[in-house]
Amino acid sequence: MIKKVGMSVRDKFSSGVYTIGFFGKTIRGLGRFFHHNRTSSKILIMQILFTFVEALGISSLLAMGIGAAVNVLGLPILSSFSQEQLIYPLLITIITRELGPLLTAFIIIARSATAIATEVAGMVISHEIEAYIAVGIDPVEHIAVPRFLGVTASLFLLNIYFSIFGLAASFLIVQVLSPMSAADYFNNILQTLQISDILVSVLKSIVFGMILAILAIVQGFSVERASTEIPQAGLRAVGRAFAWCITADILISALYYMLNEGGSI
Repeated sequence: MIKKVGMSVRDKFSSGVYTIGFFGKTIRGLGRFFHHNRTSSKILIMQILFTFVEALGISSLLAMGIGAAVNVLGLPILSSFSQEQLIYPLLITIITRELGPLLTAFIIIARSATAIATEVAGMVISHEIEAYIAVGIDPVEHIAVPRFLGVTASLFLLNIYFSIFGLAASFLIVQVLSPMSAADYFNNILQTLQISDILVSVLKSIVFGMILAILAIVQGFSVERASTEIPQAGLRAVGRAFAWCITADILISALYYMLNEGGSI
């Protein structure tokens, strides 16, 4: 039993080191991709199309639901204390800074992390990776880099869209509960919105995008020979991406509140 546990720890450590090394190699490949690799630009475009554009529908529905929930639950409580103005910082905190980046990451994990891991795993099983190497094509530069860029850029864009749509859609809910002019509503939103809220939201979206992209690609490359490993790679990518994105979200939020408490933000 002790031996098995020891092997498991060593395997996890080796996997972590490999993931970090793969991330470094992917970052180094960005320059070559932009300057020399025009053939992979189609992969980048298709990745953004699938990850960002095709996810706009579910993101719109989710953003509207979150905005509605905050208003429906928050306004009556705040009104009982004559603190209706607090609904605006509540909307900014929940939609823009906290739930927005995490929920968009969850959407992309469910859609793209599985797809990338299974696609790359299928390429490994069918020996496409060996064919790339045989003709002198770097698999990381041709396969990993465009998907890494596409997923990261898509999560960044989808997070911005989620925040804008969620805040705008919540205005419709406000009209039902407490009618007010659009000018007053959006003026209050803009006055409440801080640069730090935007920076934290952007940082989270970029970090989440890099995490889930690298994990999905690494899990895809981790398969060996059997086709039964392909769905397992997809499941591992989803599970680990969820865990690491939640961990990163907690760390970034904790750092934000620590700095905010100290008056640095």
